[in-house]
Amino acid sequence: MARSKDKGRAMTNAMDIAADLQLPSLPEVTLRALKACHAGDSYREISQIVATDTALVARLLSLANSALYRSNPPIRSVEQALLRLGTRRFQTLLLTSALRQLLFELGGDEWQQLRDFWRHSLTTALTARALATLTRYPSPEEAFLLGMVHNIGELIAIKTQPQERKQDILNHQNEIAAHFVTVWGLGPLAADAMRYQQSLPTQLRDASHLVKLISLSTRLALSDSAGIAAAGTIFGLQEDLTREICDRINEEVATMAASFGIPLDTAYQSEEGARQLRQTLIHQAIASKTLELRATDSATPCDLIASTVSSLGVLTGLPALCFGPEAEELRLLSGTGTNLPDLRLSPQPGGSVLTDAWNGGTLVSLNEREPSVLDRQLLAILRTPSLLAIPVQQGGQKHAIFALGTDSESMEVTTQLVRLFIHELTQLIESQTTEGPGVDSQIAHDRIRRQVHEVSNPLTIIKQYIFQLRARMHDETVQEDLDIIQEELDRAGYLLLQISTGDAPGTASGTDLNRELESLARILQDSLFNSNDRTLKLKPCREDTQVQGSASAVRQIIINLIRNAVESLGPGNGEISLSTAAPIFQNQRRWVELQITDNGPGIPEAVRRNLYAPAASSKGQGHSGLGLSIVKQLIDDMEGIIACHTGQEGTTFRILLPAAGHNKHGTD
Repeated sequence: MARSKDKGRAMTNAMDIAADLQLPSLPEVTLRALKACHAGDSYREISQIVATDTALVARLLSLANSALYRSNPPIRSVEQALLRLGTRRFQTLLLTSALRQLLFELGGDEWQQLRDFWRHSLTTALTARALATLTRYPSPEEAFLLGMVHNIGELIAIKTQPQERKQDILNHQNEIAAHFVTVWGLGPLAADAMRYQQSLPTQLRDASHLVKLISLSTRLALSDSAGIAAAGTIFGLQEDLTREICDRINEEVATMAASFGIPLDTAYQSEEGARQLRQTLIHQAIASKTLELRATDSATPCDLIASTVSSLGVLTGLPALCFGPEAEELRLLSGTGTNLPDLRLSPQPGGSVLTDAWNGGTLVSLNEREPSVLDRQLLAILRTPSLLAIPVQQGGQKHAIFALGTDSESMEVTTQLVRLFIHELTQLIESQTTEGPGVDSQIAHDRIRRQVHEVSNPLTIIKQYIFQLRARMHDETVQEDLDIIQEELDRAGYLLLQISTGDAPGTASGTDLNRELESLARILQDSLFNSNDRTLKLKPCREDTQVQGSASAVRQIIINLIRNAVESLGPGNGEISLSTAAPIFQNQRRWVELQITDNGPGIPEAVRRNLYAPAASSKGQGHSGLGLSIVKQLIDDMEGIIACHTGQEGTTFRILLPAAGHNKHGTD
């Protein structure tokens, strides 16, 4: 009876402590995940990072298997969880978790425990996946997932005080892990794998496959002789094979730790990782804030800058003022305080920090300078002992200037934050200038229409299949339907990526076609070519492939043509090849050639007659054929040429794009 009460008390304590599952992580792992998201890495690359951290895995499972998604089957892998949540929701989860990491007050010993916990849980998970593959368990990723969370009670205990409660949780962590697995809806067998993970090997001979996998993996992760012996008892594995598996897993963990910058053989110091994480969060926060300001398209750059003064104040924790040019004067436009005076002053150099910065175009600090009368006025408004003047200019044009109240002790950190803020702000001003209200409304409308169509088409198909699945969950064709849903989800993700990157103009040197092909090939391998019967071959030329035009337009051309090629492939093995050639000389111009070839059955005669018309499609019901019309329009906008050769042996699209830096009126 007393033991039952102890277990109940431990469960209650664990549930109270981890009700929101905000558990500590090593800052290096969270930092790497944030950078991967910011860089636009693929779901698979991000999931491989997130999967190494128990706290992040627990947060993902908790949300992905919550009541919001209760009608769907439970998630049993990190990659599935990311696909279900989507990029935006996951990034919000990651930012929240990262912010919480900065608030955990762990001592030196607790940081060492967290590092050791990370190594053990990752070793267990990798071992579980390797054993699952070796023993032909049908879901190796499920074994990996359970290996990551099998000792979640220990993670809860690390941040728990006092010592009595900590030990209470450690004594009952098997039941705690089983409880979480049950709440996440992973099923009774998964819960049993948690509950019986410490059972003796002799008691597991006739246990379920998953229970044996997790129990043996936890033992092998300890790298002792008892685990080697248990492998023979539970699965009949020879000692040499078991040791080889353990050695390979230990090397893999060491490689991961080195890539994250986590020391395994020396004392762990969290300060540097926490500092880098803090800096990254600042960057993310600024980027998020500036994105929110995109709704103010009708504002002038000066109005836009004036509206960000509160953001600068929140970022630095210091009072700020914003001045802008008005009728040959500098006028106080906004500030973080209240009851601001109607202050107008001459922008001509007069010895003050503000006018020196305005005319010089660089940051100027009061430091040890003798303050002018204007400096004293600003110090009185800001109520600080010193100040920093920060001009905002873009393209040689002066837009506004900030006056930030400072003190001499935090000047270095404040300057770093300010420079970061100004960088993001000028990027926003540039995007507003090039994509704002000056853009022809009909062109903008047509572009949005094409993008919205591309997004709505796969989403409509998803809705239709989900509706059908509700009535046919036990049908033998369910797996095929789920494959279609997965394909359309991937398609929607690529299209949303196109919208998010926008149509930014290419650089002065153009867009590197080979580089774009290599980048997209890595992404497409994870979705369109992840089965054994689909092959993507890349044959880039060695010459310069810089083309005139934006990277986003080039990406959209490539993605649409490759997806069309994949969807047109018949049964059996299908192959798509991408090749480039440069330079190509035609019509007194220099071009870069892109060829996209498939070995499908060819384009039907009825479709060929109106190949680039919006209605032309060989994909069947649910596809309007707008993809090729979009490709044609993008190539026309770039003054390029597209040609198609198709027959029973396959289809080839040949595209000529103008080489960067070439004068179309010149001769070669």
